[in-house]
Amino acid sequence: MNQAVDMDKKVVIIPTYNEKENIENIIRAVFGLEGDYHILVIEDGSPDGTAAIVKRLQEEFPERLFMIERKGKLGLGTAYITGFKWAVEKKYDYIFEMDADFSHNPNDVPRLYQACAEGADLAIGSRYCNGISVINWPIGRVIMSYYASVYVRTVLGMKVYDTTAGFKCYRREVLETIDLDKVKMKGYGFQIEMKYSTHKLGFKIQEVPIIFIDRKEGTSKMSSGIFGEAFWGVMKLKMRKIKPRKA
Repeated sequence: MNQAVDMDKKVVIIPTYNEKENIENIIRAVFGLEGDYHILVIEDGSPDGTAAIVKRLQEEFPERLFMIERKGKLGLGTAYITGFKWAVEKKYDYIFEMDADFSHNPNDVPRLYQACAEGADLAIGSRYCNGISVINWPIGRVIMSYYASVYVRTVLGMKVYDTTAGFKCYRREVLETIDLDKVKMKGYGFQIEMKYSTHKLGFKIQEVPIIFIDRKEGTSKMSSGIFGEAFWGVMKLKMRKIKPRKA
């Protein structure tokens, strides 16, 4: 990788709620990657002590590890929007979304970065663009997730196979253009809305095939309500006009 590309400012945003089993390992894994990646943890008041672990690690990585603490579990979408605004303000060139639980392999982070560095505006770590690449999920959940993406793709006319994916890399220009204050969905529907906004505003989206492995430590935050929001939200999203943020 040439020196000019290597000087890009990159930050990985990791939302957390009760991730004490995973947070130190995921932080060390990202910092172990080649290239100068920073991490922003959005911590939603975990009662299990996740924030204390991050604060201890901040002493070890004072220039690379940052945390925003919030006063409760306020939703995935609002966590990422908080992180996006922070990252845009700090002028990061590439801004990543990533789970804390190792369902997203840290070794795939440079692959998403490379896709954006080579021309994509949004790179998606995709479970479904090359068949179905999911490990350790019950078959019912695999089917529900896969056909949810088919439904979204059909309704919204968006050529993205993994519409609910949460492992992504944005170029800063995308997040500067999307009106983040107008994003309405809070759960996994947020992931759909952000991709659709990126698509409608004319940015280039590229899917990068990954293998998704369900968490081994901690508990899943998935619920039927999250899927319900996404289902009905897609219908509403289809009717909305997506306009760029006013400067």
